[in-house]
Amino acid sequence: MKKQLSVYLLLIVGFIVYNQFFQVADERTNSLINILFASFLFLYIGYLAFLVLKRMKNTGKK
Repeated sequence: MKKQLSVYLLLIVGFIVYNQFFQVADERTNSLINILFASFLFLYIGYLAFLVLKRMKNTGKK
Protein backbone atom coordinates (compact mmCIF):
# COMPACT_ATOMS: atom_id res chain seq x y z
CA MET A 1 0.00 0.00 0.00
CA LYS A 2 2.95 2.32 0.55
CA LYS A 3 3.79 2.14 -3.14
CA GLN A 4 0.30 3.26 -4.18
CA LEU A 5 0.29 6.10 -1.65
CA SER A 6 3.69 7.33 -2.80
CA VAL A 7 2.49 7.28 -6.43
CA TYR A 8 -0.57 9.27 -5.39
CA LEU A 9 1.65 11.75 -3.55
CA LEU A 10 3.79 12.17 -6.67
CA LEU A 11 0.67 12.77 -8.77
CA ILE A 12 -0.51 15.48 -6.37
CA VAL A 13 2.92 17.12 -6.32
CA GLY A 14 2.99 16.97 -10.14
CA PHE A 15 -0.43 18.64 -10.29
CA ILE A 16 0.68 21.43 -7.97
CA VAL A 17 3.98 21.96 -9.79
CA TYR A 18 2.22 22.08 -13.15
CA ASN A 19 -0.24 24.69 -11.92
CA GLN A 20 2.47 26.81 -10.34
CA PHE A 21 5.19 26.72 -13.01
CA PHE A 22 4.24 25.01 -16.27
CA GLN A 23 0.81 26.27 -17.24
CA VAL A 24 -0.06 26.46 -20.93
CA ALA A 25 -0.70 29.96 -22.25
CA ASP A 26 -4.01 29.01 -23.88
CA GLU A 27 -6.68 29.06 -21.17
CA ARG A 28 -8.90 26.43 -22.80
CA THR A 29 -6.03 23.97 -23.20
CA ASN A 30 -4.88 24.66 -19.66
CA SER A 31 -8.40 24.00 -18.35
CA LEU A 32 -8.56 20.75 -20.32
CA ILE A 33 -5.23 19.59 -18.88
CA ASN A 34 -6.38 20.48 -15.35
CA ILE A 35 -9.68 18.62 -15.80
CA LEU A 36 -7.91 15.52 -17.13
CA PHE A 37 -5.32 15.62 -14.35
CA ALA A 38 -7.99 16.02 -11.65
CA SER A 39 -10.07 13.23 -13.18
CA PHE A 40 -7.08 10.93 -13.11
CA LEU A 41 -6.44 11.84 -9.46
CA PHE A 42 -10.04 10.97 -8.54
CA LEU A 43 -9.81 7.75 -10.54
CA TYR A 44 -6.68 6.81 -8.61
CA ILE A 45 -8.46 7.55 -5.30
CA GLY A 46 -11.19 5.14 -6.41
CA TYR A 47 -8.56 2.52 -7.23
CA LEU A 48 -6.99 2.94 -3.78
CA ALA A 49 -10.41 2.61 -2.13
CA PHE A 50 -11.05 -0.56 -4.13
CA LEU A 51 -7.75 -2.03 -2.94
CA VAL A 52 -8.50 -1.17 0.68
CA LEU A 53 -11.98 -2.71 0.51
CA LYS A 54 -10.58 -5.81 -1.18
CA ARG A 55 -7.98 -6.21 1.57
CA MET A 56 -10.60 -5.69 4.28
CA LYS A 57 -12.79 -8.38 2.70
CA ASN A 58 -9.87 -10.83 2.47
CA THR A 59 -8.82 -10.30 6.09
CA GLY A 60 -12.41 -10.90 7.27
CA LYS A 61 -12.39 -14.43 5.86
CA LYS A 62 -9.34 -15.56 7.85
